[in-house]
Amino acid sequence: MFKIMLVEDDPKLRRLILENLNKWGFEGWAAEDFQLLLQDFLRFEPHLVLMDINLPAYDGFYWCSKIRELSKVPVLFISSRDSDMDIIMAVNMGGDDYIIKPFSLEVLMAKINALLRRTYSYADAEVMAVEYRGVVLNLKDNHLRYQEEAVELTRNEFKIAYMLMKSQGRVVSRDQLMRGLWEDESFVDDNTLTVNINRLRRKLMAIGLNDFIDTRKGQGYIIP
Repeated sequence: MFKIMLVEDDPKLRRLILENLNKWGFEGWAAEDFQLLLQDFLRFEPHLVLMDINLPAYDGFYWCSKIRELSKVPVLFISSRDSDMDIIMAVNMGGDDYIIKPFSLEVLMAKINALLRRTYSYADAEVMAVEYRGVVLNLKDNHLRYQEEAVELTRNEFKIAYMLMKSQGRVVSRDQLMRGLWEDESFVDDNTLTVNINRLRRKLMAIGLNDFIDTRKGQGYIIP
């Protein structure tokens, strides 16, 4: 089932679109906190985003450009703004299509289906980041971002952060981490893992993430 994320601040239109998405067999989900759209996007992992332009705080152009830094997922703008400049701006920010309000729901569904066919008949719209507790780990450049700060991780630090963030609040044992770091366990040194964990913690502290990784004695590590 295709998952579609709706970013629309008009409650009536939001409800109407969601009802139609479900009727057409999609899994629709609507954002409600317009400050946390990127985190919501990474958590929901949609196959397509419906994006309004006029939003509280940042506009749809801004959020589309942020999504484009992490993913090729198709973005369909839905807006009452109908000037050529708005449409050009939407394309320049990474949008795939544009529909002007008021619109027919049948036309919207046709555009959604066309975009999904074009995107997923050739390649997956791969998400290139993971997010947990407001921290974003970019899989393209090994950078970890928190709020407006970023830090570059080494290969081993990146793998440790990736495994812990993907565990979503579950303990990851030292053995699991070592298997993830080195394919041939004959090269695994327990002290080397500890060194990498400590280096990662120092980098996290430098961007305001104190106590981000907890040690569970006799079990392993966790991001609670």
